[in-house]
Amino acid sequence: MPSRLPIQDIFAGLVTSIGTAIRYWFHYTLVAFAWLGVVPLTACRIYKCLFTGSVSSLLTLPLDMLSTENLLADCLQGCFVVTCTLCAFISLVWLREQIVHGGAPIWLEHAAPPFNAAGHHQNEAPVGGNGAENPAADQPANPAGENAVLGENPDAQDGQAEEEEEDNEEEDDAGVEDAADANNGAQDDMNWNALEWDRAAEELTWERMLGLDGSLVFLEHVFWVVSLNTLFILVFAFCPYHIGHFSLVGLGFEEHVQASHFEGLITTIVGYILLAITLIICHALATLVKFHRSRRLLGVCYIVVKVSLLVVVEIGVFPLICGWWLDICSLEMFDATLKDRELSFQSAPGTTMFLHWLVGMVYVFYFASFILLLREVLRPGVLWFLRNLNDPDFNPVQEMIHLPIYRHLRRFILSVIVFGSIVLLMLWLPIRIIKSLLPNFLPYNVMLYSDAPVSELSLELLLLQVVLPALLEQGHTRQWLKGLVRAWTVTAGYLLDLHSYLLGDQEENENSANQQVNNNQPARNNNAVPAGEGLHAAHQAILQQGGPVGFQPYRRPLNFPLRIFLLIVFMCITLLIASLICLTLPVFAGRWLMSFWTGTAKIHELYTAACGLYVCWLTIRAVTVLVAWMPQGRRVIFQKVKEWSLMIMKTLIVAVLLAGVVPLLLGLLFELVIVAPLRVPLDQTPLFYPWQDWALGVLHAKIIAAITLMGPQWWLKTVIEQVYANGIRNIDLHYIIRKLAAPVISVLLLSLCIPYVIASGVVPLLGVTAEMQNLVHRRIYPFLLMVVVLMGILSFQVRQFKRLYEHIKNDKYLVGQRLVNYERKSGKQGPSTPPPVSSQE
Repeated sequence: MPSRLPIQDIFAGLVTSIGTAIRYWFHYTLVAFAWLGVVPLTACRIYKCLFTGSVSSLLTLPLDMLSTENLLADCLQGCFVVTCTLCAFISLVWLREQIVHGGAPIWLEHAAPPFNAAGHHQNEAPVGGNGAENPAADQPANPAGENAVLGENPDAQDGQAEEEEEDNEEEDDAGVEDAADANNGAQDDMNWNALEWDRAAEELTWERMLGLDGSLVFLEHVFWVVSLNTLFILVFAFCPYHIGHFSLVGLGFEEHVQASHFEGLITTIVGYILLAITLIICHALATLVKFHRSRRLLGVCYIVVKVSLLVVVEIGVFPLICGWWLDICSLEMFDATLKDRELSFQSAPGTTMFLHWLVGMVYVFYFASFILLLREVLRPGVLWFLRNLNDPDFNPVQEMIHLPIYRHLRRFILSVIVFGSIVLLMLWLPIRIIKSLLPNFLPYNVMLYSDAPVSELSLELLLLQVVLPALLEQGHTRQWLKGLVRAWTVTAGYLLDLHSYLLGDQEENENSANQQVNNNQPARNNNAVPAGEGLHAAHQAILQQGGPVGFQPYRRPLNFPLRIFLLIVFMCITLLIASLICLTLPVFAGRWLMSFWTGTAKIHELYTAACGLYVCWLTIRAVTVLVAWMPQGRRVIFQKVKEWSLMIMKTLIVAVLLAGVVPLLLGLLFELVIVAPLRVPLDQTPLFYPWQDWALGVLHAKIIAAITLMGPQWWLKTVIEQVYANGIRNIDLHYIIRKLAAPVISVLLLSLCIPYVIASGVVPLLGVTAEMQNLVHRRIYPFLLMVVVLMGILSFQVRQFKRLYEHIKNDKYLVGQRLVNYERKSGKQGPSTPPPVSSQE
């Protein structure tokens, strides 16, 4: 091999590399054009063609495919359509798996007519008038529903009847599934081979499917995706929409639907409802004439439509109702009227509905989180009438598949009543009380502009970077709320003599309660359920979070319904007082504190509420820390105060350097390099606002730190990870200043000072004109940035050329590679030949 590669070899290798790059570029361009252009554009144009409603659009569809009008908008809309169709396909596959693994309803699997299985209240046939419900079988469910408000008080006979009924249902389910497996087993073996499917799945990778492996097989996949999009648009959008449209036109509701601004969505949902009713009728007819295959196919289609509608109701309609009800009940708090909400809906219906849905989802989420916290405090079985989300056996999709529609409708109405009543109790009623007691306190100031002398951007930065992270700290806040709930429960239990019902008897006499549980366990396992122990309570006790726990009986006092009613009244009064405190105290404290800064100027109530919440949080945190230190004595308290004072001083120094100086320098450098050259002409003087520069610098610093932590390993990432690992309690001031603050501040100061010294000190000595001095002074910062970027690009290209040089040399002259054992050299020079032992390793 020559000492240096010949020029022709380098040139030939360079041409080969460029040719390979061009080939890959063409292939990946074709892949991007197919998946990001052809597929979405085809889906959008087919969607528009089908919903145009004219025959001419079908005839001109091939020309519309090649049209170049509205390419970007059609591609974006097509991406949404493709996403919806893919989600529908995945949902169908997943629903099939749920039916296969969880079992189909009895009315679908049973060979007999549906009214033979109608006695099972859990899996009734959703067949118009043919699936007559058995009132005797459904009777045990009604007392439990009636006692849902009063607590856990079903009779022993009802609990025993429910147990026997569920045992019979389980036996019937097992027999039906065995019969179905026996009948369909041979057919499944013929039509489906798991080994072949696994082998096909191993061969079809994401790279091969999308075309990233360099082959052209992806063109076939593009064709199938386009066909799948067309099929799903036709079946799941076109047909239901036109069924609903013709029905609404026939019933005369077309004008009302058009006035809702969501004509397409409402018409499609109406079409799905009519389709479900049609499938029920057809299923009943197929059952009567004993067309078993048609009956099963119609039943599966009905399950798909039913689950889809229930998902829309649970995830879409219910949070939307909650969001609108929250808005209506809080109108007086913001000095708004229904007319204002109507105008906002008319101007932007989609945005308004989305915001109300989002507010409703947040409300439902926090309500469910509070119920989970209650389950950790209360005795297992108290909340038997509410579904346990931590139950490993809880599967909402299986409930949608198996439970009849009327039970879902009853559950939906009860949920709307409960959630709406809580909004009335904790929002509307406190607002009325505040307006009567404190007339000048409301409404909250939520205007989008401010006449305050401070910058809105700075306040938002303070809110996002300081206040919210502290308020969203889940550990302490959750523990405080859990402690408050436990204290209230203990107080209410002793006042109303419901301690045994709410918390159980194990706290008063744990040993005797455990012994009683162990002694009574065989009796409960046999048949009898003691008075006050319902099936729901036992189920919730078994499936409580943290593993199975023994069912805890409770002592039933005299006048138990009256005590439960008084408990509910006490709970409502407590929630009302808590809501009054939360609506007034943080805002009042925030207004008082912000008045020292802004004077009489009105600012957004979000800032005052956040400031008040932060002050309240700090106060409660300090009080809890002092209460925890009190039993340890005065000397320990002084020692703790000394340690915390030293830690606070170190933290303040670090905060001044890393949260004050570094963001200020970074924001000023960003202003000089990018903002000022772009916004201020050369004949004007730029003005710098240090407060705003610091606020922007905080954002830039957080972004740079996040990118650094996600990037490769280098000294800045190592230092930041070490600082994060140490935390505030083990803060190392010397390490932070020497390794992090000093280097970063030095680099920023040099970046600011060197261009200024060149522009203000060196350039005037060269005798240039004032205009040239101004040009250099204004453009030297972006010029130096361009120089740094070019140097980085050149260094990157040099490294790439070195790699290309090595690659060409290895391709032309490399004969082979040999693995040689590595041996550490000893102090004395050994023989040149390795010993036999090392050669055998």
